[in-house]
Amino acid sequence: MKKPAFRKKSADRAEEPFEPAEAFEPAGAFEPAGAFEPAGAFEPAGSAEPARAEAKAPGRSAGTKTTQSLLAAAVVLAAVFGIAQVRQPAGPAKADGVAPTTAQVERTAAVCPQPLQGLTGSTTLTAYTPPGTGSATGGAGWLSDQAAPATPPTTAPSATPTASAPASPATPAPSGSGAPAAPAPDKNAAPADAKLTVTKPGTPATGPATNGDAAPGTGAVATGALAPGFTVTQTTVVTEQRGLGLSGLTCTPAGTDFWFAGASTAGDRVDYVSLVNTESSAAVVDIKLYGDKGVIDNDAANGITVAPGSSQSVLLSTISKGAVTDLAVHVVVRSGRVGAALHAADGNKGADWIPASADPAATQVLPGLPADTSAARLVVWAPPEDDADLKIQLSGKNGWFTPAGNESIHVKAGMVAAVDLGKITRDEVAGLRLSPSDDKHPTPIVAGLRVDRTGNNGKSDAAWLTGSNPIGARATVADNRAGASTLFLTSTGDAATVKVTGSAGSGGGTPATKEVQIPAGGTVAVPAPEPAGLNGVFALTVETESGGPVVAARMLAIPTKDVPMFTVQALRDDHSTVKVPQAAQDPAVVLR
Repeated sequence: MKKPAFRKKSADRAEEPFEPAEAFEPAGAFEPAGAFEPAGAFEPAGSAEPARAEAKAPGRSAGTKTTQSLLAAAVVLAAVFGIAQVRQPAGPAKADGVAPTTAQVERTAAVCPQPLQGLTGSTTLTAYTPPGTGSATGGAGWLSDQAAPATPPTTAPSATPTASAPASPATPAPSGSGAPAAPAPDKNAAPADAKLTVTKPGTPATGPATNGDAAPGTGAVATGALAPGFTVTQTTVVTEQRGLGLSGLTCTPAGTDFWFAGASTAGDRVDYVSLVNTESSAAVVDIKLYGDKGVIDNDAANGITVAPGSSQSVLLSTISKGAVTDLAVHVVVRSGRVGAALHAADGNKGADWIPASADPAATQVLPGLPADTSAARLVVWAPPEDDADLKIQLSGKNGWFTPAGNESIHVKAGMVAAVDLGKITRDEVAGLRLSPSDDKHPTPIVAGLRVDRTGNNGKSDAAWLTGSNPIGARATVADNRAGASTLFLTSTGDAATVKVTGSAGSGGGTPATKEVQIPAGGTVAVPAPEPAGLNGVFALTVETESGGPVVAARMLAIPTKDVPMFTVQALRDDHSTVKVPQAAQDPAVVLR
């Protein structure tokens, strides 16, 4: 059957035949795969090029451009819709309303700050992955001074001790040269120069960090079966008068926003922010300081460039414009990502890392006040938009109560307020809660608490607590020592039951487990269950079995030279699993 020719008319000449352009044939990208073919109704009849003579034959009906365009559009839509129908999802479609499934994470990364800054001492890094129940296998866990340890470096590190040259990709051999191409590095394998490696879940790995004024930060990565729950603890002991104390922290993931409350540039305080860039591109960072008069503007604190694979420290006294007794510090990353930490040293009165706070919220819970607290100072920041009126409550062995003489605190908008709480714990362990005095007037805040312990000889050490989130299903802290670790567990809601497990030691031992009951709103102190036959350091894992939510902190106390040295770290939900939403086929998406 021959296809009729279409004619176009002109006002001053006879009708001429019009041939359809070949462009109406669907492009290859729309050609359906497999057995799909457009329905016959959409197939153009006859030859693609009808004869001109036949096109002029009388009695044939003539088409129009509109008809031609509609025909081509129909062909394209049929092809696209057909592809959507025949290319099924990778997995079976689920019915609507099915809950997302849970999958284990496959990669976890953390950043540790420079171990020491102008101090002499001993720093230890401990990495651990709790044993899991998932199906993940293989993988590796490692720590490296190379600040971007995701792939093994192929060039020598920079001569600058505080910066490591980023790994450069292997250069393939020229095409046709006959030489084999350099193999691509395995992103899931530890680099050859890793400082520390974790070989299997359930057993911690520990080793010394690089010491000295120019020591770089550390990047930590775990993949495969070692990724879920992977955590790293950094612990430093300084015995000299300048910076005397025990400093510890749990290394955190790289990010773009960090809050710290409780810093200072007054008296003997020497506080600094550590910035470590483990990414392959430069980061630009602003450091914002807030005092009792509001924000402290200083151009030197803005636009700080942190090169890839490098570490920097910023002394707060250089950007605070004079001595400020109580500070809140906000680290904002304009581009890229960094690991940020803040170290505080108060002469011979103590030193520690000030942990990053939970995000600003109307209610903040700070776990971990020891029973023998000799002094405590609360520092609170309120946003520029509104004042904050807050209730101060303690969680004791029987629940929440208001401490006499320290019932509340008022914080002006955009400023920092502080109050000395003294021996607030009265020989009982506690957690502290700040909440709105008026539930109808919530203001998001950031809070920090300095805690001091003093020995009989008058020597002391200090630690800083901060607003913390519940531990969720599971949380772990590494680097625990025999007879030195105590857990503080606070149930902020209903009564709760948790399981506490002491892992095998880094050099051997059998794990130990203890079940702990926590009253509603109460706090209990639990000596860490130590593995039988312990050799080396061990990790502590806390799992919520019922009730709660629960916030937790670990105190590591190592008296040294008659100084009651200690450090406190809040436990964080390890987020070892993620929710994977169900996907269902929706061919109509091509029409939206």
